[in-house]
Amino acid sequence: MRGMGMLKGMGVTGRTMLRTLFPDGLRKPVPAPSRGAHTVQYPHVKEAPVARARGVIGLHHDNCTVCMLCARECPDWCIYIEGHKELAPPRRPGGKPRARAKIDRFDIDYALCMYCGICVEVCPFDALFWSPEFEYSEPRIADLLHDADRLADWMETVPEFETYEPGANVKQPKLPEPSQHRPPWSAIQ
Repeated sequence: MRGMGMLKGMGVTGRTMLRTLFPDGLRKPVPAPSRGAHTVQYPHVKEAPVARARGVIGLHHDNCTVCMLCARECPDWCIYIEGHKELAPPRRPGGKPRARAKIDRFDIDYALCMYCGICVEVCPFDALFWSPEFEYSEPRIADLLHDADRLADWMETVPEFETYEPGANVKQPKLPEPSQHRPPWSAIQ
């Protein structure tokens, strides 16, 4: 019969709604949705985010080399970077001065960002980090453009790196036995 799955789904939804609205059952029909709900009453009670939560991106200013990988890989084009080169002293006496890139502008527009994390993953110098902070709403959408100073302020909320679970980052190589790895011409002798 057509529509049985829809009816079952509506039944599950209805039972959950009744259990939430009337936690003592229908025999005591006093609605108490806050007592039967499994949600956190957010503005009054704040729930701690889980480890490695994606909230806002923090910038470690000293690690950024203005390589622009994050801006090129961003699918939303919400990262704006400008920089210039400065001469740094040579590493050894008598060497030639080195050119170092310095940041002039590093902005992330969170009104455009979809929090995919590609920028954090692709950064080869560990300049971008996820912070679990999620309370940065603004009354004006233009204020969601965070500059380098504001992104650097988010670094205070970045948690220390937690090690992976045992065996999670250890990859076991699966190579064939040496006897199976003979070239085909060795059989002709």
